[in-house]
Amino acid sequence: MEKVIFFFDGFNLYHALANKRFYRYKWIDLTSLAEKFVTKKDKIEDIYYFTALAIWSPDKVRRHKAFIKAQEIKGVKTIYGEFRRRDKECRICKKAYQTFEEKQTDVNIAIQLFKLSIQEKYDKALIISGDSDLIPAIEAVKSTFPHKKIGVIIPIGRSAEQLKQTCDFYMKMKEKHLKASMLPDVINLGDDKKIERPNHWK
Repeated sequence: MEKVIFFFDGFNLYHALANKRFYRYKWIDLTSLAEKFVTKKDKIEDIYYFTALAIWSPDKVRRHKAFIKAQEIKGVKTIYGEFRRRDKECRICKKAYQTFEEKQTDVNIAIQLFKLSIQEKYDKALIISGDSDLIPAIEAVKSTFPHKKIGVIIPIGRSAEQLKQTCDFYMKMKEKHLKASMLPDVINLGDDKKIERPNHWK
């Protein structure tokens, strides 16, 4: 059996699902989705979800926390980055404005990828992302631990040619994988507690 660890780039996946065609799949079960990409020779050791909370929007935070809780009760481990303010310039009117930019996810994935390699926690790492910024970390692990296999699962509707060429193998996420990996609309936690699918994601 090969030990497998999944590394979900939360915002890369989220933005792929922001497409109107795939919006209903935001209430995805990451554990179930991961199981679609392993064989009987694989054993899932851990699933990591890398994300950050949009603290300027209480509604978004509430939906996101419900999603995270639904994942964590199935054993998914969440690692948080953060959003930082950034000054940008409108390309049309040239006026300056402030926006938020998600930070640390790439670094957090890189740290965990390398740390867990050192600890011999996996034989095979599967990264769910299309972000080419992860390439230096992947190359570092591959050169330091050549016996490790690193694959990429490309989120639906995305292309990631550089990542595909860097990793040992790649797979593409398809709608059939999403359709078969949905969380129930209501998750009962006992003691009259429950997690409900946000109405905004229906």
